[in-house]
Amino acid sequence: MTAVPDFQLEGLWVALGRLDRMLERATTAADAASSAPAGQAEPYRGLYITADDVQRLIRRSPGEPSLAGGEPDGTSMPAGSRFPWLRDAFGLDAIDLDFLLIALAPEVDLRYERLFAYLQDDVTRRRPTVDLALNLLCASREAKIVGRRRLAGDAPLVRHKLLQLVPDGGGPVPPLLAHHLKLEESVVRFLLGQPGLDARLASFARLEAMPTEPRASDTDPFDRALARALDARERLHFYLEGPAGAAKDGAAARLAARLRRPLLAVDLGRMTALGSDFDAALDPLLREARMLDAVLYLSDFDALLAPEKSGEARALQAGLEDTAQVIVAAGERPCGAHFTTLATIAIATPTFAQRRTQWGTELRERHIELDDRGIDELASRYGLGNAQIRAAAGDAARQAALAGTRADLSMLAQAARLQIARDPGTLAQKIKPCYGWRDLVLPADQIGQLKEVCRQARLRHVVYGDWGFDRKLSLGKGLSALFTGPPGTGKTMAVEVIANDLGLELFKIDLSQVVSKYIGETEKSLDRLFSAARAGNAILFFDECDALFGKRTTVQDAHDRYANIEVAYLLQKMEEHEGLSVLATNLRQNLDAAFTRRLSFIVEFPFPDEESRRRLWQSIWPPQVPRSRDLDLEFMATQFKLPGGAVKNIAVAAAFLAAADGGELRTEHLLWAARREIEKSGRRVAGAELGPYLQQVEALTVEGRDDS
Repeated sequence: MTAVPDFQLEGLWVALGRLDRMLERATTAADAASSAPAGQAEPYRGLYITADDVQRLIRRSPGEPSLAGGEPDGTSMPAGSRFPWLRDAFGLDAIDLDFLLIALAPEVDLRYERLFAYLQDDVTRRRPTVDLALNLLCASREAKIVGRRRLAGDAPLVRHKLLQLVPDGGGPVPPLLAHHLKLEESVVRFLLGQPGLDARLASFARLEAMPTEPRASDTDPFDRALARALDARERLHFYLEGPAGAAKDGAAARLAARLRRPLLAVDLGRMTALGSDFDAALDPLLREARMLDAVLYLSDFDALLAPEKSGEARALQAGLEDTAQVIVAAGERPCGAHFTTLATIAIATPTFAQRRTQWGTELRERHIELDDRGIDELASRYGLGNAQIRAAAGDAARQAALAGTRADLSMLAQAARLQIARDPGTLAQKIKPCYGWRDLVLPADQIGQLKEVCRQARLRHVVYGDWGFDRKLSLGKGLSALFTGPPGTGKTMAVEVIANDLGLELFKIDLSQVVSKYIGETEKSLDRLFSAARAGNAILFFDECDALFGKRTTVQDAHDRYANIEVAYLLQKMEEHEGLSVLATNLRQNLDAAFTRRLSFIVEFPFPDEESRRRLWQSIWPPQVPRSRDLDLEFMATQFKLPGGAVKNIAVAAAFLAAADGGELRTEHLLWAARREIEKSGRRVAGAELGPYLQQVEALTVEGRDDS
């Protein structure tokens, strides 16, 4: 097919002029059959029926057109209108186009409503019925029977949802001939040259004008497959299988540009969320793609592959089999045996070298200066596709122009993060890291281990890419760490420090909320989490792993066996995941050697000794906090053996006390807050533990009671 023709208003007027000639002949025939004397108007026409009318109806042969002589004049639809395009796109006949023209007329000029009411001898019937249309278009009763078939449920007009057959409201369902013709709203807009999609598609689809054609690549698997399909004149139905960031969006845009067609992009994740309304949205979606001659791009195909979505999958497959429209579907998993019309093409994420080259190209085109080390860092941190790199570079350039400065590494990194930002859903909490290395109080060896984690995350492209280890290892390339130690010793803070240092998103997962008592549900939850992390290049932090790492014992029943499977499955996903996964547990003793061998790092977080507590008390305070000169942090460090988490809680609570008590932080505020914190664990603080500050704390207690 050629491209959708530009709308020409003159073509519409010519088509309606053709209808006017039909209506003129029909009104002449209706007047001739009227019971009113020649040359006189019938004042109550359409409001009652006379005896002469009854006799005339009885004498007329069954099925005979009531407006004989009102047949079309034989001229075809004008080339300047869009009716011929619909004929070719949907396989319509000449009478189908006339049905569309009759239904369109009242959308252009309301005078047609009065004419239709007159011809139907009923002032309340202002819209054309099936019977009126057949009477206008058919010269014989045999022709009416044939024409009626073009309005059956499996006929193109109805099957493709171009035309609605609407019964009158109230009462029993009338016969087909009494239904009136109504165009779908988007068909009206198309015939009138007005842009836009069916309103039912707004929540999950968008129409993109014909994309600018990017350069095709002889080495790109999709470009090669497309070239072969075009040469062989095969049906262009493709499934692009590959991880997030694998430039699948760009491949669909390239195809649309090469074919010089618009791109109708559909988020199947959102569409499947419609539930029972999925089928109601599918028909107009397929109609819009065909009517606009758009490349239909179905992203997030994985949402359709869940067992509970099998009904939606069957409906979509039936729709795809019925269309020769160009289809590009994209997902991370195989599309399944049901979708036999889709030719699968594996699309890989661009390698580090390819990303580095693309970053360099995009930065040069925008005159952004960045050294090789900065480009390497962007290419290593963010697994973006070419289109995403192009968008990130453009966003950074625009932000720099608005700020009146030059784009730098931090701006580019922020723009890259926005390209891959993903919502982890209800299973995880997205954390915005705020801690740095100076905030972390740990022994030097533990700090060194954490920095090793960062180094491995940064230099993966060197070891696995440049040095060839990627070709030596099929599994085990994931970067995983176990943080173990008592509560409050800095495990969560350490993950935030790493995320901040690497400039990556951080998803915190409470495994106690992920583990399900229903067999198979835990694996589904983990799949969704790792998919979101892979798409967003995020660090996964599994907190409260005690829910999953109870000591694996001898299997005695199905639940024991399944608990072991859950642990093994988590480890498998961590090994497959090429990002960083961190586990935190208080139960190091429950981990067996087979488990720990599969981890990249195990970092012990010890309970802080006196020197560490001293550093904790000194480093916890923001510089804006007004502190008394005799604030006794030494006493707090030596008197109370507390982990960093408790120190943080005490510091915040004491700050609130000080703000309400004159605005200066004193030692008694710390001791008051410390007593409250220790009492949370079920232990009472003896007066002797408060040392020389007992009276000040007691005085603060009395004042607090008076205030309440």
